[in-house]
Amino acid sequence: MTLPHGWRRRAASAALAAMLAGGSLAGALVAAPSAFADSWRDKEYWLTEYGITAAWQVSKGAGVKVAIIDSGVDGQHPDLKGAVVGGTDASGAGDPNGQKSIGAKPEHGTLVATLLAGRGHAAPNPSASPSSSPSPGSGVGTDGIVGVAPEAQILSVSAWLGSPNPAGKTDQEQIPEAVRWAVDNGAKVINISLGSTSPDWPQSWDAAFLYAEQKDVVIVAAAGNRIGGNVQVGAPATIPGVLTVAGLDRNRMASVDASSQGISIGVSAPAEKLVGGLPGGSYEDWAGTSGSAPIVSGVAALIRSKWPDMSAKQVINRIVSTAVDAGAPGKDPIYGYGILNAEAALKADVPEVTSNPVGSIADWIRVHRRGDLSSPTPQAASSPSIPAATLADPTVPVAKAPSQPDTAVPAAVVIGFGSLFVAIVAGASVQLRRAYRTSPELPDGPPTGVVDVVDQGGPK
Repeated sequence: MTLPHGWRRRAASAALAAMLAGGSLAGALVAAPSAFADSWRDKEYWLTEYGITAAWQVSKGAGVKVAIIDSGVDGQHPDLKGAVVGGTDASGAGDPNGQKSIGAKPEHGTLVATLLAGRGHAAPNPSASPSSSPSPGSGVGTDGIVGVAPEAQILSVSAWLGSPNPAGKTDQEQIPEAVRWAVDNGAKVINISLGSTSPDWPQSWDAAFLYAEQKDVVIVAAAGNRIGGNVQVGAPATIPGVLTVAGLDRNRMASVDASSQGISIGVSAPAEKLVGGLPGGSYEDWAGTSGSAPIVSGVAALIRSKWPDMSAKQVINRIVSTAVDAGAPGKDPIYGYGILNAEAALKADVPEVTSNPVGSIADWIRVHRRGDLSSPTPQAASSPSIPAATLADPTVPVAKAPSQPDTAVPAAVVIGFGSLFVAIVAGASVQLRRAYRTSPELPDGPPTGVVDVVDQGGPK
């Protein structure tokens, strides 16, 4: 797929936006009062209703690194102590360890991380000495947010998204760099709770997502929020091979506000009445498919912990084939293969597949880019540590000149049809000018295809 030059020019200066439910959460980050954490634990309905606590009988994600490409993760949050084991900054404006909260929604990455791999923390005990507190990473605390994969390890990859990056790097540079770094640093799962209003993605992303596929990494992405303008799923959730997650309300129905639709949706998970941790140690209610994605990423981590040698396509197949069918029978553009069932994904007898049920970026490049894997970014092209993609160029048949017709078309016929065409175009032009003069003036809107903020409304 070739993107128009104007789209590429505009997208180069646009920031990939976090699909955060709380559009005004930046203010809540400062104003949110301290709260007793056990009340937040009680709100995590998805742990039991979606089979996660039952799945913990098999695995809690130990030994699996999950990269979170987002606004940065606060590894000092009480529920993330010991969880963040590495990181980097892809923006040029954050901290080298990826833990500085940056961008238009600086709290977003920490919300995602606590939902995915939060460990909770010990209940306060005024009579206990500091030495009696559990050490970081020693287990799951009784209070606070516990994630779907509470023993998984987090790699925080910070990116400046949703507003102009003071360091100047665009999403076309940051996203491929972030994906490649995550793969090279041991991530077996990558969570991308980010999106756009366009189904297309820059060609600069191709080789990085291909690299992740070739290195057998599971990539999970949020489908987008309808209330944020994403009626249809946008990139990167449209990239073949990416497990795209749609959003559900408390009744396990497609969320009115957070349920974009599209043929790339693989599975559905909770998107409403979610909770998560904020940088600095507090908590917040939130909503959106930004939260649905880490729930599914957590399940992928549980599977990869239980079966370390299982391929990415088999991990994804376990998740989608055990999902509870919803909506139209079979796979559909609202629920994908169905509603997440974590217990079945960890316990069911699932036959192996020969191909990834959500597609392959390698196959897509062969067909739509004709095998063109030109350098995605200057950094990726010049760095000797980044292996080149291994796709072979496709064989393209040699074009042949068309055969000459047996008889020539009379010149009079050509001239006649040409005159008729000119008359039709002229008439249409007159009608368009009349319609333009009589139609109301339309406000300027964002150009189609520009990556933009797709947040849901206020805090839920």
